[in-house]
Amino acid sequence: MSDATSPDHAPVGLLAHKVALITGAGRGIGAAAARLFAQEGATVVLASRTESELSTVADGIRKAGGTADYVVADVTDAASVQKAVDTVAERHGRLDVAFNNAGISGPPAPLADVPEETFDRVTSIDYKGVWLAMAAEVRAIRATAGTGAIVNNSSGASLAAYPRLGPYSAAKRAVNSLTETAAVEYGPQGIRVNAVAPGTTMTAMFQEFITQEPGAADQFSVRTALRRVADPEEIAEAVAWLLSDRASYVTGVTLPVDGGMTL
Repeated sequence: MSDATSPDHAPVGLLAHKVALITGAGRGIGAAAARLFAQEGATVVLASRTESELSTVADGIRKAGGTADYVVADVTDAASVQKAVDTVAERHGRLDVAFNNAGISGPPAPLADVPEETFDRVTSIDYKGVWLAMAAEVRAIRATAGTGAIVNNSSGASLAAYPRLGPYSAAKRAVNSLTETAAVEYGPQGIRVNAVAPGTTMTAMFQEFITQEPGAADQFSVRTALRRVADPEEIAEAVAWLLSDRASYVTGVTLPVDGGMTL
């Protein structure tokens, strides 16, 4: 009779045997997700525009005993996104799950003062980039694994009006809509699509924001039930669960991971 320490009872990771693609994986929530997914048993492929960041994160995962590689990609370019997704399938035989994390916020400003180039840049990454990635990922999942799951990174700013973050807030709200549409369209084919809506999270993007908006971190914390800013790893945990088979009956959801900010 085997016991709990035998191979038959070895712990199984949340994402064991999954091949996962993560965009915006060079830092912040994306890098935290890459490390966590690997710890949970996934084969992880990191994607972003900055090879030095990708290399550093992938090397760290491998040194910790995980399986990771990377591909340089620009989510605003359809050909680049398609090549990245194709590369995952070529290297690993299939794509099971994907986390579309790449995003920017742009300098905070009232709506009428936002430069057109800022609007275009934010929407091209945060909205169009998610659409391009989802489209390529759905095709790859259907052609290889057959079924799977996708999580898009939205924002708490998509759930309410956020002064001085107009284009960012609107683009993230569009992500919620894309998520719901894809869930309905591809649920019958066994592909679940969800989103997370993080609250204030200590990423490089947030640190840049608070240098431009002094006092914002304290203001956000006061509005948060848990009275603090999240670590990127806390957002990654929610994403890992949504991508896992343990969330098998969850689709079309935009899950607030915000410490109670939107209550």
